[in-house]
Amino acid sequence: MTQALSTLAKRQGIIFILSAPSGAGKTTLYNGLREIHPEIKLSISWTTRRRRPGEINGQDYRFISERRFIELRRRGDFAEWARVHDYFYATPKKPLDRSIKAGRDILLDIDVQGARKIKRKYPDAVSIFVLPPSLAELERRLAARGTDRRDIIRRRLANARGEIRERIYYDYYVINREVDEAVKNLSAIVGAERARVSRVREWRLEPLRQRRSRRKA
Repeated sequence: MTQALSTLAKRQGIIFILSAPSGAGKTTLYNGLREIHPEIKLSISWTTRRRRPGEINGQDYRFISERRFIELRRRGDFAEWARVHDYFYATPKKPLDRSIKAGRDILLDIDVQGARKIKRKYPDAVSIFVLPPSLAELERRLAARGTDRRDIIRRRLANARGEIRERIYYDYYVINREVDEAVKNLSAIVGAERARVSRVREWRLEPLRQRRSRRKA
């Protein structure tokens, strides 16, 4: 009997890692990607830094004290953690494991340190590095935000040079020169990774004759 593969193949959820120097536009690109793929959820990081104007606790980050952070870290609740710019940041472990098991994709907005740790624990995670068109443009974007002092901007630019060197360890890179183009490139990466045969856990075989008879009915 002739058979065809069902289009409803079961697969594990994919962890997408998005890293970039501060000011390169990760948040803007993620928002654009969500318009195309609203089903991709963002993993909310935990941090000890203070909330910036306009940020919402539990939506942008989960803001906690350093004491609470250390307690959760000792309990093993974090998939990765790092100290960046004098503050702690971490990715909670449970949302990642739940998403993988349920076949739902999840996106992590983390730095290069965190990306290395996640890739060690979750080798099938897909890492994407967002590049600014140039360091001069990155400096202009940081200054335009108006949230950081000049000395902090200089420090972020110095850190950016080191972070950009780490791009060779990522699976993909996207240059955020023009937002729409960059979002399309991100969406293409999502589509390519979802189409990997190696990610499918189960193929359901269905007789082609039965499928045709259901169409007629």
